[in-house]
Amino acid sequence: MSKVITPAEVATHKTPDTRIYVIIDGGVYDVTNFVDEHPGGAKVLARVARKDASKQFWKYHNEGVLKKYSLRLKIGVTEGKAKL
Repeated sequence: MSKVITPAEVATHKTPDTRIYVIIDGGVYDVTNFVDEHPGGAKVLARVARKDASKQFWKYHNEGVLKKYSLRLKIGVTEGKAKL
């Protein structure tokens, strides 16, 4: 069973010091150690940090990208509805 993380808790994780969390389709991802690898750069992840980034994610990525990184980055699932 995945750890359940509230959107309010995700919202507290927006810098490398507090970890950088994003929500994609109800999954919570810790992208702190992925920032330097992200092809779009750190600024893109900074803009979506602590939020539901589903819309932005699917605009630029396909399901293969999510599958590729899920095992490494997914830390849980959200509880309740996250704000876009």
